[in-house]
Formats: sequence, structure tokens, C-alpha cells
Amino acid sequence: MDFQKLLAYQKSYELAMLVFEITKQFPKEEVYSLTDQIRRSSRSVTVNIAEAYRKRKYVKHFISKLTDADAENSETIVWLDFAVSCNYLAKSEVENLKTLSKEVGKLLNYMMNYPEKFGVKTENRQLKTEKQQQHNYT
Repeated sequence: MDFQKLLAYQKSYELAMLVFEITKQFPKEEVYSLTDQIRRSSRSVTVNIAEAYRKRKYVKHFISKLTDADAENSETIVWLDFAVSCNYLAKSEVENLKTLSKEVGKLLNYMMNYPEKFGVKTENRQLKTEKQQQHNYT
């Protein structure tokens, strides 16, 4: 499977593009602060998912990258809250983005809790395989 087929990747990509579109209306003085930060964090979620999938051979790397993605996802929610507090966005505009972000978070947690479903060989699985091989030789 390609990382682009992962539901978490697709949903986080959708979120990043929605954030990009909605931030086009932010004031020019926010270009290097709020606008840049929220765009970076939302895009970083997607990038970290892709990196995690490419590093899935090693469970610790896989989970580490997904943890980074989850942190960036949370950061995106905080930046959305700032945008509402600064009156750049209405709460109603942000609700669907937050819902999508929470959905991404759930998908990331699922991937972290069940890495073996994404082609990651967990230690327990590797140990079972090794024990089976040893048993076959005796």
C-alpha cells in the first residue's frame, strides 16, 4: 500500500488544504506569524504520516513520527483557536476543521496502537516468528 491511500493521510491532506484556503483571508500583518504557523502545522501532520509509513520497518520510528503528527495536529487546533479569538474566523467556520482534526487524531492513535495493521513488525510478532522458526528446527 502507498502512504497516500492511508485514510489518516487523506484526511490530514484535506485539512491542510482547507486551512490553506481559509487563511487566505487573514490580515497581511499575520503572514509571518499566525498564517505561517497554522499552515506549517497542518501540513506537517500529513508529511509526518508519510514519513512514518516509509519508516514502518521499525516500530519505534513509525510511532515516533505518528506522535509528531499528532502533536502537529493538536498545534493546528490551537492556532485555529487563536484565529477565532483574534476575530479572523467565526467559530462556525472552524467547527468543521476541528471535527476533521479530531478525526485525524483518532486515526493517528489507531495507527499507533495497532502498528502491525500497517505493515509494522512489532517485537511480539517478531518474537513469535523467531520462536516458531526455532521450533521448526527442533
